[in-house]
Amino acid sequence: MRKQKTFLSGLLVAAMLSVTSWMPAHAAMVTTEQMVSVQSEQMRDAQVAQVQGFLARADVKQQLEALGVASDLADQRVAALSDAELQHLSKTIGEQPAGGDVIVVLGVIFVVLIVLELLGVTHVFSRF
Repeated sequence: MRKQKTFLSGLLVAAMLSVTSWMPAHAAMVTTEQMVSVQSEQMRDAQVAQVQGFLARADVKQQLEALGVASDLADQRVAALSDAELQHLSKTIGEQPAGGDVIVVLGVIFVVLIVLELLGVTHVFSRF
């Protein structure tokens, strides 16, 4: 019985030592530039993923195709953006108007009609 315990104990120790990985630690000084470059790469990748995710939506693809822009061309243009352009686009992509500001367009049309009426070119408001 004692021989079995000794044998099993030795076998258990050998198994534990063989399973445990002994890797040396490679600690080194990390410069600020290295950390900033890693973080900026990760941030750029996240921003590109956000913009490409927006471009992958069905309604956005449909609008791009209606304007004659292929989706792969849009992805290439996103990849070619500078860091500042990409950061600005990723921050404001959800806030951008989809088709322009309708109120501004209507206001401009109204002002043009008033100017044309005052110049005597049209008679739109004289009927009212």
